[in-house]
Amino acid sequence: MKVLAISGYKPFELGIFKNDHPAVMFIKAALKKELIPMIEAGLEWVLISGQLGVELWAAEVVFDLKSDFPNVKLGVITPFLDQEASWSENNKEWYKSILAKADFIESVTKKGYEKPWQFSLKNQFFINKSDGLLLLYDQEKEGSPRYIYEMAVQYQSNHSYSIQLITFDDLQVIVEEEELKRSDF
Repeated sequence: MKVLAISGYKPFELGIFKNDHPAVMFIKAALKKELIPMIEAGLEWVLISGQLGVELWAAEVVFDLKSDFPNVKLGVITPFLDQEASWSENNKEWYKSILAKADFIESVTKKGYEKPWQFSLKNQFFINKSDGLLLLYDQEKEGSPRYIYEMAVQYQSNHSYSIQLITFDDLQVIVEEEELKRSDF
């Protein structure tokens, strides 16, 4: 796999309202655990659309991994221009800090937000341009990742396409592993 798309829940869908929330550390650990073997096996590009939550946390993980894996690159391909226009100042700053370090930035539609079809077009673009999808998504909890997941499953029925889910059970395992590390077992 050369190109991987990453997506997942937005922070509010997980009840996370600050980037220093303890859950963020576990989500990043889960992303890192999935990414390292992929990078070691030849992953070159990680694609995100720059949405708040899992995607920007994944970007931070990619930046952290660059010290050990300098060849991995991050592409931020937004569904439309100025997607951060209505975000809080803190979120705009966070987003701009990610864009400043990204290896590639582009927009699927070269205009501002118009209609929800721009998100569908972005999902289709990501699936068509990647070899696989890493998605923080649990089918037990509805949310925005459902749309790209369903599109990827449909695409997978006719194409060789990898879908790797990180579920809430997977996150629980990460929490337990981190707690064991801390308690010196």
